[in-house]
Amino acid sequence: MLLFAVSIFSAGCSMMAPQYTASLDNVQNLRDAGAYAAKVGVFESNADKDNANPISLRGSSLASPYQNSYGNYVAEAIKQELSLAEKLSPNSGVEISGAVLKNDINIPAAGMGTASIEARFIVKTGGVLRYEQIKSVRHEFPSAFAGAVAIPRAAQEYPIAVQKLLGLLYSDRAFINSIK
Repeated sequence: MLLFAVSIFSAGCSMMAPQYTASLDNVQNLRDAGAYAAKVGVFESNADKDNANPISLRGSSLASPYQNSYGNYVAEAIKQELSLAEKLSPNSGVEISGAVLKNDINIPAAGMGTASIEARFIVKTGGVLRYEQIKSVRHEFPSAFAGAVAIPRAAQEYPIAVQKLLGLLYSDRAFINSIK
């Protein structure tokens, strides 16, 4: 009985990150880029000290809802925004892929919490490299002493950090030129 109780209380709470919701600004930027079509390839995400998977939130863990991969989270986000911009085509010769390099959330007991994401984005046309850049974002949000407040808030802020990361990508003229 004691062993059962210890295992229950030491496991912590595990939760799923919210599904990605497209940014209307990002979708508009993709629409405004002109005539093109692109597909989304594989986004790698190898867990290490800088690339948490799952993300630790004060003893709780935050997992990706896309096959437990934050690489798949970024890929799904790009797919959603390209689709809403009417630029997604699985048959396109232009492929966007990459890798999540850093991924973490910090929620202190007081002050501001941060979600930090860094990813390498690659664009190939017919297998030829046209673009390769690393983009990173540090998104700040209010934290709280109470874990019951801070942990759900941090989870809700994760998709916003991804929206900001993709906003940086879509505002890069070299990226836009590479997908045309």
